[in-house]
Amino acid sequence: MELKEQYVRAAAINWLSKVTLDGTKPVDRLTLSNDFRPGGERFPLVDRGRGIRRPQGWSAALSIMTGAPKNGTARPYDDSEGPDGLHRYKLRRDALGRAENEGLRSAMAQGTPLIWFFGLRSTVFQAIFPVYLIAEEPAHDQFVMALTAEQRTVRPGSPVEESLRRWLLSMTKRRLHQPVFTNQVMAAYEVRCAVCSLNHRELLDAAHIIPDSRPHGAAVVPNGLALCKIHHAAYDRNILGIRPDLTVQIHYRLLDEIDGPMLRHGLKGHHGQPLMQIPRRRSDRPDTDRLAERFAEFLSA
Repeated sequence: MELKEQYVRAAAINWLSKVTLDGTKPVDRLTLSNDFRPGGERFPLVDRGRGIRRPQGWSAALSIMTGAPKNGTARPYDDSEGPDGLHRYKLRRDALGRAENEGLRSAMAQGTPLIWFFGLRSTVFQAIFPVYLIAEEPAHDQFVMALTAEQRTVRPGSPVEESLRRWLLSMTKRRLHQPVFTNQVMAAYEVRCAVCSLNHRELLDAAHIIPDSRPHGAAVVPNGLALCKIHHAAYDRNILGIRPDLTVQIHYRLLDEIDGPMLRHGLKGHHGQPLMQIPRRRSDRPDTDRLAERFAEFLSA
C-alpha cells in the first residue's frame, strides 16, 4: 500500500471523528463529498451512485455504505447480523461492482480499516469507524464485518456459546444500533426534549418507551422519546409518566413535596400538560400501545 493511501485513510478517519464528535452525530452526503480536503484538495469519502468507495489508484476500498430505506421499504441491501453475532455486508451484485468488490477483498487481506456509512434517511448517514472485513462468504454474496477489536478475534461461522453470542451482539448494539436509534429519534423530535422542548443536543438522550431488553423494545423511533437528561432519569425511575394521549403525569408522591425551582418548574410544572414536542410524521410518533404498557408500570410504582 502506498504511503499516500495510508496517510489519506488515517486523515479521513481523524477528520470524520472531529466532524461527527466520535461518531455521535450524523453527517450528510454534501459534507462527505466536499469538505474533506487533505493537502487542500477536495477528496470525497463517498461516491455518487455507488456503495463502495475505492479511490482511483488505491489498492483497497476506503468506505462502504448501507442505503437508507425509502418510503418504508427495505434497505437496498440486506445487511444484518449472522447467527455468530457478527454483522454482514453484501457485495455489489452487478458487473460494475466487480472492481469495488475486489477493493473490499484487498481491504480484508490487508486488515485495512474501513469507514461504514449507515443510512439514517436520504443523504444523511451514521458514520461507524473503523470497521474491518474478516471473512468472505461467497455462497451468500457477503463479507463478515468486525465492528470492534474484540470481534476481529472471532472465527466467523464457528459455533459460539450463547453467552459469547450475546456479548458480540451487545458490542454491535453499542457501535451500530444505539447511535442509529439515537440519531433517528433526535431527527424526529428536531433535537428537542418532548417534555420541555430543551434544544441542546449535549443535554438530550434518546429514551426507550419499552426497554430494549424486552422482545418488543425494538430500537425504532415509535419506541423512542427525545428527553433531556432530567426528564429521561425521571421517566426511567417512574417519577414522570407519559399517558397514551401524550399527556405528562408526575407521580403523586412528588406533587406534595416542597423543594427548589427544579422540582417546581422542571417536574411539577409539567403535570397534566401535553408533550411540548412530538414528531411531525405520524409514523414517528410514540406508539400508543407501548405508552399504555409503560404508563401502567408508572401507575403501579
